[in-house]
Amino acid sequence: MKQIIETNRLILREFEINDSENFFYLNLDSEVLKYTGDLPFSSVLDANSFLINYSDYKRNGFGRWAVILKETGLFIGWCGLKLNEENLVDIGFRFFKKEWGKGYATESAKAVLDYGFNTLNLTEIIGRVFKANISSIKVLEKLNMTYWEPDFFKNIETLLYYRIRKNDYIKKISF
Repeated sequence: MKQIIETNRLILREFEINDSENFFYLNLDSEVLKYTGDLPFSSVLDANSFLINYSDYKRNGFGRWAVILKETGLFIGWCGLKLNEENLVDIGFRFFKKEWGKGYATESAKAVLDYGFNTLNLTEIIGRVFKANISSIKVLEKLNMTYWEPDFFKNIETLLYYRIRKNDYIKKISF
């Protein structure tokens, strides 16, 4: 297990093949996938194949990370960074529905911003969110990310871009 980040309640670590079943069930929930544009895996074997071929850690030095509840050791979702198709570093998170409303998205995403700016020395991190996804917008705003610009995604729905620059992040956390 390669642990990346630890918070008061959470451990963020690289994905492991043992995460396949949890990954499958996380992406099986239509409400969890509602605003992602992703399709569910067709089987645990497909989720396993995805994890085996996940190359972001080697290619970029970062990626999406499994979020583990410290108290129980349970996989509750994922959070992390991704170099997207526009060559922007994007923060993202996805949790089992039963874990919604407990502050895990905000807690893990704040730790990921800290890691991105202070360990990876990134200069800017963006967040992309569908306009109708009010809960995720609230998380991005709690992180002091600000609305940047709209975009159109897969001809489905308006996508909003939020961002925070390292200089603004440092100013905001130094108070």
